[in-house]
Amino acid sequence: MFNNSGKKEMSTKSSSTPSPSGGHSLNSIVEGTKIEGTVNANSDIRVDGSITGKLFCDAKVIIGPTGKVDGEIRCENAVIEGKFEGTMTVKELLNIRETAAVDGDITCGKLIVQPGGTIDGTLTMASGNKNSIAGSAKKAMTEKTEKVAG
Repeated sequence: MFNNSGKKEMSTKSSSTPSPSGGHSLNSIVEGTKIEGTVNANSDIRVDGSITGKLFCDAKVIIGPTGKVDGEIRCENAVIEGKFEGTMTVKELLNIRETAAVDGDITCGKLIVQPGGTIDGTLTMASGNKNSIAGSAKKAMTEKTEKVAG
């Protein structure tokens, strides 16, 4: 269209929602980055730095080997390789890797603990059974295997 001065006006439309790209998004907090407060993420988030506060994620939370979270996490799935202290609620699968140190009140649907990973605190599975966990996850896994086998 033309305005009064005879110049052509360009009409542009912008969308407040990104178009679906079919790809998978990953938010990343790199080593050396420190965040205090509340973090909200719609897609996966990887923490190699540190967060003190709350982390709410509609997808997967990954705490890398150098990552640390002190506070609260609520997410669909989680992989812990670094350190976590606080309250964690994972709707589906929580995977504690061999380098992980987890301390606090944990609620999850399913749990995988690799030998060497440690958990101190209270664990509530989706079935509602509360178990107190302390020390080496390897020891806990061995005891559970013996109960199942014996």
